[in-house]
Amino acid sequence: MTGAAPDDLDCSAVIADVWLLLDNECDQATRARVKRHMETCPSCLATYGIEEKLKYLLERKCGGEHAPEGLRQRLSLEIRRTVVTTTRIERGDA
Repeated sequence: MTGAAPDDLDCSAVIADVWLLLDNECDQATRARVKRHMETCPSCLATYGIEEKLKYLLERKCGGEHAPEGLRQRLSLEIRRTVVTTTRIERGDA
């Protein structure tokens, strides 16, 4: 879904920011825009739910230990690459 209003976000932007939202690493304005988008986009809302469950599972299984910063950065980059690639394939841009 690509919105027409200036405040709407493209689905790929929303999915890329899901982990930031889950980790409380985004500002209030971004949080509000992403949540507003998910209220009208079932696909993004479903993806958010899957990521939320994954985060909970990781927290539970890893005992609350924190990954080294370098690992976090590499994982974040790889997740974003995967989301962008998947989105392009789904849209037929690949």
